[in-house]
Amino acid sequence: MENYILEACVDSVESALAAQNGGASRIELCGSLIIGGTTPSPCLFQEIREHSDICTHILIRPRFGDFCYTDYEFRIIRREVRNFRKLGANGVVIGILKPDGTLNMEQMKALMEEAGDMSVTLHRAFDVCADPLEAMEQAKELGIATILTSGQKNYCLEGKDMLKKLVEREEGKITIQVGSGVDADTIRRIQPYTGAHAFHMSGKQNLESRMVYRKEGVSMGVASISEFEIIRTQEEKIRQACQVLESL
Repeated sequence: MENYILEACVDSVESALAAQNGGASRIELCGSLIIGGTTPSPCLFQEIREHSDICTHILIRPRFGDFCYTDYEFRIIRREVRNFRKLGANGVVIGILKPDGTLNMEQMKALMEEAGDMSVTLHRAFDVCADPLEAMEQAKELGIATILTSGQKNYCLEGKDMLKKLVEREEGKITIQVGSGVDADTIRRIQPYTGAHAFHMSGKQNLESRMVYRKEGVSMGVASISEFEIIRTQEEKIRQACQVLESL
């Protein structure tokens, strides 16, 4: 397949470099991927820029949880979009819903103005909206370039019918980017069915902490999550996904 997009979702310099070396088209830079991703530190973005020129889109999400934000949170989101534009990010990944599950068009329009000439992706807030087809048309109206979606299911293979329907409605105005559970095998199975040409994956692996001394019974966060496992993107997983896309 020509002109495919493989985006790697990363939250570290090490993962960004692995994604680039594996052949990713671009990265979505986040913080705290283990909870689905939050807005990354500007310093993380700057450190990556010192070592890589890979196209970088920034997730703007102030907290874990739903996508219905307070006025304080919206002001933070707006400021983050503005700041990352000034820092030279290629794009931002955003999404705000109203309590009734529709896109908050007023706030999204304000964010589009802040984004200026950056590329904009509507993130998986789309997957919990009330009417995905209506939201897709609204995204086109806003001038959003990409919708990241699993077809409103936990995993993209479960949402393949919706993904196919969405891809058929791109009309050259927007790109459906398939996410959640994506790897080389998933792409091989879902691409011919949906016709999608853009995919989003973390390619993650769990690495053991370098810590030798390990204090027992003290947790810095969720007790079920080990403090001594580090999640990183695996270069080979990205490479394998690229190879599948090139072969289709």
